[in-house]
Amino acid sequence: MEWYTYTISEYLNLAFRWFHIIAGISWIGQTYLFNWMEKILPLEVDPDASDNVSGQLWMVHGGGFYLVEKQSKPKIMPRTLHWFKWESALTWISGFFLLIIVYYMGGLMLEPDSEMSELTASLIGISVLVLGFGFYRLLWSSPLGKNEYVGTIVSFLLIIGLFIGLDQIFSSRAAMFHIGALLGTIMAANVWMIILPAQRKMIAAVEKNEKPNMLLAAKAKSCSKHNTFMSVPVILIMISSHFPVITYGNTNNWLMLGGFILIGWAVAKWMRS
Repeated sequence: MEWYTYTISEYLNLAFRWFHIIAGISWIGQTYLFNWMEKILPLEVDPDASDNVSGQLWMVHGGGFYLVEKQSKPKIMPRTLHWFKWESALTWISGFFLLIIVYYMGGLMLEPDSEMSELTASLIGISVLVLGFGFYRLLWSSPLGKNEYVGTIVSFLLIIGLFIGLDQIFSSRAAMFHIGALLGTIMAANVWMIILPAQRKMIAAVEKNEKPNMLLAAKAKSCSKHNTFMSVPVILIMISSHFPVITYGNTNNWLMLGGFILIGWAVAKWMRS
């Protein structure tokens, strides 16, 4: 087929998919780098370092050596402070456009014999993304979320239950991809609604020569950790369309999804160790 025989939606599908992958690699790579540094930095600190230095790390990459320091409160706020935020926004935005192109406008939301309209299905899909983050915050702000293991088990069961419910409404492929989209939405919302506001307040405290609120820092760190553990299942779901027989097309697709999530969490745990 000649290049001009393809539709605009197919070119948009390719463009947004390509951009989504590039942005996602950048975002997830940074997430793992910083979570790894959180674990490695405190292991060795130069005795001559300032009192406010809580961790140091020497690295070699490319053609040079790099020294990274972690400070609880800089003595002077640097003139240039790099924020890691746009990677998450661009990953989510490109992913949402893909949802629109492939599912909401692409006719893949429902099974052929479904009586539900595409518009209704699309509105349900968007509602899942919005309400899902709300339930996530409620859970991890509740007494259940105070215990990491209990919160994790409840989260796992809720995700599987949600998938089983969506699988009764959507096509199995759309149901599984909406679980991935929900996890990606939670990750992006964590960055823009929890982590970045906490960082802004910490910066404001330093500029006023006040001690930053460590509770905000702990909350931001917790959300960053959650993002790390959600990232691997999201990637597995992203590539599931290449293996439909053993993923969403499987008779026990909910069991396969549960396996993806558990394997993803195990991989994330290993990468953080």
